[in-house]
Amino acid sequence: MNRIYDNVTELIGNTPLIKLETRFNPKVEIYAKLESFNPGGSVKDRPALKMILSGIASGHLTRDKAILDATSGNTGIAYAMIGAALGYKVILAVPMNVSDERKKILQAFKAEVHFSSPMDGSDGAIVLAKKIYQENPDKYFVPDQYNNVENPQAHYLTTAEEIAQKIGDRATHFVAGIGTSGTLIGTGKRLKELFPWIQIVALEPTEPFHGLEGLKHMASSIVPGIYNEKMYDRKISIDTDESYEMIKLLAKSEGILAGLSSGGALAGCAQLSNEIQKGCIVTIFPDSGDKYLSNRVWE
Repeated sequence: MNRIYDNVTELIGNTPLIKLETRFNPKVEIYAKLESFNPGGSVKDRPALKMILSGIASGHLTRDKAILDATSGNTGIAYAMIGAALGYKVILAVPMNVSDERKKILQAFKAEVHFSSPMDGSDGAIVLAKKIYQENPDKYFVPDQYNNVENPQAHYLTTAEEIAQKIGDRATHFVAGIGTSGTLIGTGKRLKELFPWIQIVALEPTEPFHGLEGLKHMASSIVPGIYNEKMYDRKISIDTDESYEMIKLLAKSEGILAGLSSGGALAGCAQLSNEIQKGCIVTIFPDSGDKYLSNRVWE
């Protein structure tokens, strides 16, 4: 805390873990890791930095290439922030229906944004990014967050270790949503190595068309290459409207302005805590609600 940092990327990680006062079962504790404290405002800062630094180290990312990838928002913001800090141009394929706040943040970081159809979700952005790349492949470095092993590795090395340091062997369950699946797979793998009894729980929207930006309904989506259903113990389906109610609950009862997928995380924790006798659940709140103030949840 007393050091002076050379650039903003050094601020990524070591986010706070908070014990929630909200209880759905008096014998179950719930802890949330507030990833909004990363400089780019989300959990995606971690894998974005790992993938970019790996690209530089391998020689695949050079000064004459632009960083290109598909994103539903947060990873794109992380790329744009890191690109601005390190001096790389960033080009993104983004669904048109991401929040206005995310669009403005990307604009502030001077990222070049190409919008895909709002009807196609994150899958449409993936297709668009591939089309852009194929038109001039020598021009781009593609981190490919959905298939790059450095994505879950970032969480294996940092997120999981930070949780282990704070909670230790008290944790009985780790709960995380499925987007690229990097947070779930990487963090879950390392926690399982450290604490073999811990249950890894995946969260997924109940329906293909949902209002939880950043999360995937796997049966109807392009499945990320890094996704491995053998890496978790069970899956819980979460409802969009219930998740929105959890966002409001966090704001009025905890003083936490949480993002859409964070509401989903708490909805999953609520369901799980009502099913178990006692325990200690650790979850991830991927970002803050300040990127979604124009969303209908606040109407």
